Amino acid sequence: MASTSDQCTADDSLYPIAVLIDELRNEDVQRRLNSIKKLSTIALALGVERSRGELIPFLTDTIYDEDEVLLALAEQLGTFTPLVGGQEHVPCLLAPLESLATVEETVVRDKAVESLRKLSEEHSQADLETHFVPMVKRLAAGDWFTSRTSACGLFSVCYTRCNATIKGELRAMFNCLCGDDTPMVRRAAASKLGEFAKVVEPEYIKSDLIPMFNSLASDEQDSVRLLAVEACVSIASLLSNEDTESLIMPTMRCCAEDKSWRVRYMVADKFNELQDAVGPEITKQDLVPAFQSLLKDCEAEVRAAASHKVKAFCDKLSPGAREQIIMTSILPCVKDLVSDANQHVKSALASVIMGLSPILGKDNTIQHLLPLFLAQLKDECPEVRLNIISNLDCVNEVIGIQQLSQSLLPAIVELAEDNKWRVRLAIIEYMPLLAGQLGVEFFDEKLNLLCMQWLVDNVFAIREAATNNLKKLVEKFGASWAKRTVIPRILEMSRDQNYLHRMTCLFCINVLIDVVESEVLSKDMLPIVTALATDAVANVRFNVAKTLQKLGPKVEASLCVAQVKPVLEKLSGDGDVDVKFYAEEAMAALSIK
Repeated sequence: MASTSDQCTADDSLYPIAVLIDELRNEDVQRRLNSIKKLSTIALALGVERSRGELIPFLTDTIYDEDEVLLALAEQLGTFTPLVGGQEHVPCLLAPLESLATVEETVVRDKAVESLRKLSEEHSQADLETHFVPMVKRLAAGDWFTSRTSACGLFSVCYTRCNATIKGELRAMFNCLCGDDTPMVRRAAASKLGEFAKVVEPEYIKSDLIPMFNSLASDEQDSVRLLAVEACVSIASLLSNEDTESLIMPTMRCCAEDKSWRVRYMVADKFNELQDAVGPEITKQDLVPAFQSLLKDCEAEVRAAASHKVKAFCDKLSPGAREQIIMTSILPCVKDLVSDANQHVKSALASVIMGLSPILGKDNTIQHLLPLFLAQLKDECPEVRLNIISNLDCVNEVIGIQQLSQSLLPAIVELAEDNKWRVRLAIIEYMPLLAGQLGVEFFDEKLNLLCMQWLVDNVFAIREAATNNLKKLVEKFGASWAKRTVIPRILEMSRDQNYLHRMTCLFCINVLIDVVESEVLSKDMLPIVTALATDAVANVRFNVAKTLQKLGPKVEASLCVAQVKPVLEKLSGDGDVDVKFYAEEAMAALSIK
């Protein structure tokens, strides 16, 4: 009996399909996956007629493979319209994708639905009603929940282009899916309800979709109720204020007080979007009390989600009532959250609390917010301190640098000199950020000395962080600042009796090589490095060799020959093995013979 390859030779017209059959039957999953990824090439070889008549039916009959192969197939079919002859033949692609939309693996179903959504746009209205909608109906009425969940994602893409009768059938089917016996189907319906609401005619939103929303929002499964919260935002944006107040807000208030923390978390997470959807009047009447409740929630995750929204919530309040609402309703909750037991809550609040300064103005900031900033600046959680420092510019713009320095700077300095080295390390990491916000003059006056002191700290991690900090400061303030402020300090360290400080001097030069001008390197830094070549400590000498290797290409060739080469030649004859090794390595790198 002839093999498949023999048959291919005998009849070339069978070749692409035969090869695909062979590859799809191969035991190696990767080979099957590769063959699916080449489907477009095979379709081109076959031509549009054979692709429709042979390839697509073959693929429809062979959907039984590994999930990753099916995923690739679902993705490929979404781009197949030109390969089967264009839009008039696009319905032939529905059959394999319909089968893929029913498989057990979620990612495969999702990809099949994604491809079907693309193909829906390429159907004519007649083909949509004749082929696409019946497919949606079959999926929606399928015995397995997998097909019904997939159907939920297809209603919105075909609804607007159908006639009134079919539209009514689609709304009725979606309503059935919202009340399905299987929670997974109700979840899928809840996740797509908002999208469906946007394409449904306004007169049917109140009569058909609001009951669906209320049913899902009161579902026994919290995983369904929390998805209904997302739908609420879309539906509320489509209704008048009166309808929103009467039809949506009662359910929304229940969601904000739901027995499940996950539902309350979703309300908190979507709060600003909901605020946009309902407008300032309903916000003042209904959402302010709900927001207070979320900020005081018993679950830390909910409080953290609500805390993230504080600034945006206050920004969106009606200008006429904003200050009064913040001072009486929001600020008392914020004061409690500053000392919350959960660090994620405090961190979330710290990331936005500074933004309240421009909203409340100078007097309220000084009186009410500064004490909170100080408390958070001294918080034991590093992320809380970082979030406060990284947003200091908001407060600076409102109260001015003088007030800021009097209030917050002492706390920063206190942390910078803390006995615990990890606290000092945290402040070092924030220093470039702080420097950029405060400006060079203020920095030189108040914080420069601290940065230089860290270079001679007893802890290596602090010295290392301080050298990297120095590089960032030079990048921010420029080479002239470095020459005036940093170079003198490096020169001083190079003469220090403690060899660790002389080593730090070399580390500083190493990190600054890339950020200062060649003139500074040649006139100021190179002499410091070459002077240390005669140091009594071998560790210093081999670090001189390593520094010269990096410094050499950055200075003029004549200087490299006149100053760098003699030093490295001398070090290559050093009695210490490590010094000799690094000196020879530097000479080789610099091509010095």
